[in-house]
Amino acid sequence: MPDLKSLIRQIPDFPKPGILFYDITTLMQDASGWRSVIDQVTAHYKSAPIDVVLGIEARGFFFAPTLAYALNTGFIPVRKPGKLPHKTAAMEYALEYGTDKLEIHADAVQPGQRVLIFDDVLATGGTAQAVAKLVEKIGGTVAGLGFVLELDFLKGRSKLDGYDVFSLLHY
Repeated sequence: MPDLKSLIRQIPDFPKPGILFYDITTLMQDASGWRSVIDQVTAHYKSAPIDVVLGIEARGFFFAPTLAYALNTGFIPVRKPGKLPHKTAAMEYALEYGTDKLEIHADAVQPGQRVLIFDDVLATGGTAQAVAKLVEKIGGTVAGLGFVLELDFLKGRSKLDGYDVFSLLHY
C-alpha cells in the first residue's frame, strides 16, 4: 500500500496568504494511490446502509461518482449557484477564507433516502455542515460524511456533532 500522505502536494499561500493547500491531484495521478483511497473508503462504507453518494463541487466530484459505483448506489452532485438546470434548494456556508453558496436539485433526494456526503477535505466543517443541512432540508437522511483528508487543527469535526464522520487521512 502506498504512503498516501507522500502523494499529496502541499502548496503554501493558496488560495490566499496564510493558507496551506493540500493538493490531492498528485494523489489522483498515482494509480496505486488512487486505487488505495477508493478501496479503503469503499471498505469503510461497504456494509453501511447508503442509498446514494453525494459529491460536493468541485473536488468531491473526483471521488463521489467512483464511490457510488463501488457501493452500487446513485450519485448526486451539489454545485455552485447557477450550474444546475432544474429547481434547486440552496445553502450558504463559511470557508476558512470566506463564504460561498451551494445548490442541489430540490428533487435529488427522496424522503428518507440515506445519503453519504463525500468531499476531499474536512477543514473548518462549514461546507460539510451546510450540505448536511441541505440534504435534511429536502428530506434526506445523512448516513455519513466522508473525506479523503481532515485538517484536525481546524476542528471542523466539531461542527458535525451527531453525524458519522470518517476521514482516511489526518493532518
